[in-house]
Amino acid sequence: MSNDDQHILAVLTEYTKDVRDLTESMWDASDRQFASVASYVKRHVPEGWLPARARPLPPPPPPHSVIHVAYIQRVQDWISRNRAMAAAIVAFAGTGGFLLWRERQRYNRKRRARRASNGARREVVVIAGPPNSPIARSLSLDLERRGFIVYIVCSTMDEEQQVLGESRADVRPLHLDVVDTFGTQEAIERFHDMLTKPHVAFAGASPHNLTLKGVVLVPDLMLSPTGPVETIPLELWSDALNAKVLHTIAVAQALLPTVCEFKSRVLMLTPSIVASLRPPFHSVETTVVKALEGFLGSLRAELGTLGIDVLQFHLGTFDYSHVGPKHHVQTRACGSQRDWPATTRALYARNFESQARTGQNRGLLNADSSGSSMRELHNAVFDALIQTRPRSVWRVGRGSVTYDVVGSWVPEGLVGFMMGLRRVSLDTLRAPKHGDSVESWEKVEAHV
Repeated sequence: MSNDDQHILAVLTEYTKDVRDLTESMWDASDRQFASVASYVKRHVPEGWLPARARPLPPPPPPHSVIHVAYIQRVQDWISRNRAMAAAIVAFAGTGGFLLWRERQRYNRKRRARRASNGARREVVVIAGPPNSPIARSLSLDLERRGFIVYIVCSTMDEEQQVLGESRADVRPLHLDVVDTFGTQEAIERFHDMLTKPHVAFAGASPHNLTLKGVVLVPDLMLSPTGPVETIPLELWSDALNAKVLHTIAVAQALLPTVCEFKSRVLMLTPSIVASLRPPFHSVETTVVKALEGFLGSLRAELGTLGIDVLQFHLGTFDYSHVGPKHHVQTRACGSQRDWPATTRALYARNFESQARTGQNRGLLNADSSGSSMRELHNAVFDALIQTRPRSVWRVGRGSVTYDVVGSWVPEGLVGFMMGLRRVSLDTLRAPKHGDSVESWEKVEAHV
């Protein structure tokens, strides 16, 4: 670049600098002038002179932030004013949530019987109940699945065939005909020898001893006759007491020496709804259950001196729809009102039908009604067998707790009213003739 070019470039640079300085000075002067005018207007023009429609709209607030802030502020104010109540609510919610979580964990945890060192089964459970009873059958299959060797007490060959028909190697029949004293003694001796002698589970396995974990008494109360006391024959009373009370006592008596030797536990499962409410027309079941409870209370006191636990299960209603074939689910027997005398029908028929209808609608008096899952009973029986310090009374199934409270605290008159019972006046009642009674009873059945 020549000297002339450099001189021209230097002159242009000076002019550019002068122009930039001048422009900056002009804009600064303009800003100061506008600021001065704005401040003068703000001082001398009254506020609100511009019409509302000409004013610019303020920016809309965030849609939720103000509401949330106000709500949170109100909650904080309420907590600050009611500290004790807020602390109680937090404690109640926290404790309830923890208990629900722990109950769910306990319900879902795996339950398995202990095994021998070689992996074979070593704990034995005896179930004393009819093999075709839904509770006895369901319990036997569940305990076998959890690792127990299950023996079901059988008194006939047909019952043994039912047990063998399950095709489970560890669900076995234990023949005990309590009528045959010598046969029962021999069967108990064989069972005792089987428990005490070393047992070899499979070829090449090391021998191990079995142990009796518990005896589960399941009296069959599905077929208890119903009806007024005067209509139930003495033969039915005798059969019910012999089959459900005396048979249960005889089986428990035969197994007691083995129970005491192994310090096993005794569990008795009885339905509780009818026994708690003590409704009319169910005298047989109420008598049987109360007799069994009295026997179990005395047995608990006796075995308690030996450190042996005797536990009672108050059962509610369960769902038996998944317990095998339909013939395993038995229905409760109902007396035929046609066989009642005419006077008895006139006195009790309407209340009997009303109570039966109400009980069946609420799922109380029919054996195959919907109820709690059988898994609830399975878990409770397993826990009662393996817990270190189990409670003496277990209430399992829908209605087992509620109706126990109702039967204990609610007046009997109110319970009867809830069951559909109404008072019958003996002064205005007239016994109809035989032909008229049949016709009137047919009209009652038609309405029902």
